[in-house]
Amino acid sequence: MRWAAAMLGMTSLGMAQAPCDLTAASPDRARASCQRAWMDANLKLNDLLMVGTHNSYKEAMPASLMALLRQADPGRADGLDYSHQPLSRQLDDGARQLEIDVYYDPEGGRFLNPAGLAVAGLTLDPVRRAALAEPGFKVMHVQDVDVFSVCVLLADCLGVIRRWSLAHPDHAPLLLMFNAKTDASPLPRGTSALPFDAAAWDALDREVQNVFPADALITPDDVQGDHPTLREAVLAGAWPTLGQARGKVLFALDEGEEKAAAYRGARRSLEGRIFFINTDEASPAAAYLTLNDPVSDGSRIRAAVQAGFIVRTRADADTAEARANDVRRRDAALASGAQYVSTDYMRPDARFAGGYQARLPGHAAALCNPVRAAGRCGEAEIERIASARPVN
Repeated sequence: MRWAAAMLGMTSLGMAQAPCDLTAASPDRARASCQRAWMDANLKLNDLLMVGTHNSYKEAMPASLMALLRQADPGRADGLDYSHQPLSRQLDDGARQLEIDVYYDPEGGRFLNPAGLAVAGLTLDPVRRAALAEPGFKVMHVQDVDVFSVCVLLADCLGVIRRWSLAHPDHAPLLLMFNAKTDASPLPRGTSALPFDAAAWDALDREVQNVFPADALITPDDVQGDHPTLREAVLAGAWPTLGQARGKVLFALDEGEEKAAAYRGARRSLEGRIFFINTDEASPAAAYLTLNDPVSDGSRIRAAVQAGFIVRTRADADTAEARANDVRRRDAALASGAQYVSTDYMRPDARFAGGYQARLPGHAAALCNPVRAAGRCGEAEIERIASARPVN
């Protein structure tokens, strides 16, 4: 792959300057230990490049329901025709960013009877129904239509990720992105989502804190420190070092201006909050940006990354690139400087010719950022996946 060759061709200028003791019995092991120590001390969270998944919880829609949707709207059907492995398997395979869609359901039972399944003559299994009946945030893509998730309750999704993180304490920092769903149902007799009011936002923070202790998180307050605003901290280089960030998780709210403002409230930045928010570079709360088109947004992504912000972009969308085996967007994303590149295809879909996929080369789960760290840490893998199959 051209992008892989380009990344692996970076010089190791910075690494060569690290004081390595290679007199040990195993020089290769000593060199690897030295590289790890240098990277942990000299790289920061925003100096990395990682790949993750879009709508990471999503299971395939039932064939009969997909057939009905394809009759009504073939383009929409194509856009929904993808799925992912269980969250722990994605993490095992090198995903370091996951995306979760949540619906507010404080009383439970709101989404027990999906209208689309009824039209297709389908019913939910007892385990899913039991989970949907419980109070708490529900995880699904589109209520009434695309409702099947590897974990129905947000608390269960978070538990899977927390257990994986504890079992892999040296992992590169995970980004967990959330969409807070408030849409009306796409079907006439469906169930509309509840709005996210102040109580919902506070409940969402608590849901995370119930699973992840403070020392497992990277929060806006952790980054802001003594700086007047979060933005000023980011511009001053206040992200934690790689060594400080290993084994930890940060959360980001991938929403537009209205929801981001509601979550922020009257705070100057994001004091006391768990989630970073998607906002523009001039906001006092600026630290994270969602810029999903690495082609049209390429110059903005590069400038934001150079300034110190963390950016998520997308390698593909709506199955279009996978169906055509079109790698242009993927290559632009991986070269853009965005620290987290999201895809629906860390592994190819066997139904599509060409074998499209988007991931880092070899066994890498994290590499040096091509904009911020090129020339400083060379070919060394920041995190290596021992169990992953190499990229063809």
